[in-house]
Amino acid sequence: MSQRLSYFLVLTGAVLWGTTGTAQTFMPQTIHPLAVGASRLAVGGFSLLAILLIMRKIDFRNWPWRPTIYAAISMAVFQYLFFSSVRHTGIAIGTVVAIGSAPVFSGFIEWFLLKRRPNGIWITATLLAIIGCALLFLNKEGIVVNPIGVTMSLGAGLLFAFYALVNKEVLEKIEAIPAVAVIFSASALMLLPFLFRFETEGLLTGSGIAVVIYLGIATTSVAYILFSTGLKRIPSSSAVTLSLAEPLTAALLSVAVVRERLDLTSWTGIAMLLGGILVLTMSGRKSKESHVANK
Repeated sequence: MSQRLSYFLVLTGAVLWGTTGTAQTFMPQTIHPLAVGASRLAVGGFSLLAILLIMRKIDFRNWPWRPTIYAAISMAVFQYLFFSSVRHTGIAIGTVVAIGSAPVFSGFIEWFLLKRRPNGIWITATLLAIIGCALLFLNKEGIVVNPIGVTMSLGAGLLFAFYALVNKEVLEKIEAIPAVAVIFSASALMLLPFLFRFETEGLLTGSGIAVVIYLGIATTSVAYILFSTGLKRIPSSSAVTLSLAEPLTAALLSVAVVRERLDLTSWTGIAMLLGGILVLTMSGRKSKESHVANK
């Protein structure tokens, strides 16, 4: 596989992730966000797990269950907060705040739990992200922006950061695709009981089924497989930079398809959030190049 194709696969996976919020808007609004998340994980996790079991590509011997359960819980609650935030504050804002805040929270988690103090680059990125979020809050005229939705997005970002931390422990012993299949399946099992407690009217309609299948297969299984396949051939810093196509895709689709209206203040906040992520990813690339040069 050529390096150019690898970049394309990672970019395609990120673009698919960016369609999640827009796809949800085509579902009946009577469906509770937790039902959406549970259905998505069930389709994506169970289908991927079934394929791996049929191909005998998964081995449960010596499986790291403790971090797996932590990762599954994080992903399960993330689904609720993310889909709820999209309902409250819109696709563009909900996605960008969730994805943009995750690296910031990841830095805090490493600081307090792993005792890794942040450097100047991380502080700069954090300030950009905070200012970006503040600009979103200042947008009083935006129809789709409200504090509840943004707060839920921040919660989703925190959980995704924690998921990445515990998932790293899983990946030290297990290959990426089997790890995701088991984690997503476990998350789905945790959320399935709530389908009987929350509103699911419209879930089994034509549009409901179509969107759930799309979310489960395209934005979960296929997107992650594309990302993982491309990641094998390119630097991880480059892959993370390409993943910025997710919030950019969400923002563009929110305007072009859903007709959300974002003013200059919102776009400035989005730009600063993405700028913070770019600072982190580009600094990671420079650190790696410096490390190689000094060898």
